[in-house]
Amino acid sequence: MAIPIITDWQKYFITRHEGLGSSYERIMLNRKLDLIRKHYRIRSVIETPSFGFTGISGINSMDLARNGCKVTIEDHDPERIDLIRTIWQEVGLPLAITQNTAYSKLGYADKSFDLAWNFSAIWYVESLSSYLDELCRVTRKAILICIPNQTGWGMRMQMKNAHDASLQTVNLEYISEFLICSEMKRRTWKLVDQDYIDCPPWPDIGMNKEEFLLRIPWLKPILTLLGIGEKPPYQGRRDAGTSSHKTLSCLDHYKGKEPSFSDRMLRHAWFERVAPPWVKMYWAHHRYLLFTP
Repeated sequence: MAIPIITDWQKYFITRHEGLGSSYERIMLNRKLDLIRKHYRIRSVIETPSFGFTGISGINSMDLARNGCKVTIEDHDPERIDLIRTIWQEVGLPLAITQNTAYSKLGYADKSFDLAWNFSAIWYVESLSSYLDELCRVTRKAILICIPNQTGWGMRMQMKNAHDASLQTVNLEYISEFLICSEMKRRTWKLVDQDYIDCPPWPDIGMNKEEFLLRIPWLKPILTLLGIGEKPPYQGRRDAGTSSHKTLSCLDHYKGKEPSFSDRMLRHAWFERVAPPWVKMYWAHHRYLLFTP
């Protein structure tokens, strides 16, 4: 999801529509998290901060909860916390969620969690040094940090067109791979895995891919050949409490009502599998960094 999420995040809780881009992104993220869960035998997780580049906020750890992990989430916005709690209750999954206004202190005992992670959210912390000190302190086995791919064409265009006011709430310097790795090395945490993630055939743009197709119709035949030119499942805003329009998100999948959802999204993963690193460098939407003590 793109820069506009900073100011328009509420709409996803109203429409429950995340679009193809965020749905694909979440499935690819779920796959990576599940590999980490199995490899490191993860049983407890903290996601902090939880608000990043995604559709419906606060649900990136749901698949971990579905696989038996005890999940804790931190967010800095009280309204978003209430909405996240409601979504988890609807899905029927247990969640501990707390407010953390700066992320400089994490109110948990040493080594409370097997895994600590966040998805393109680290630029919300007040002090990167204090945050990483705390993250390393409360984590036993692994830390996963995902950041926007700053060499990607989409991210560069979004940053170029972003309003200055929307960026005043974030610390852009904190999404530096070099800075994060240097800070983690100083804390004697080892970088054990890194790569691009979320590299679908479509560009990283600040709108739902269905809306993108409607705005640029001449692209639709090309994208259809690539397997992403399907009729949009969502035709407009859905009023809260109604179901007059079909939406696209992981929520029904998490509820067990749409078992084919993951396979449908993975049909678009062919590009991510075959694209060489130099292509992903300019096209992938995110990178991940995995550290162990």
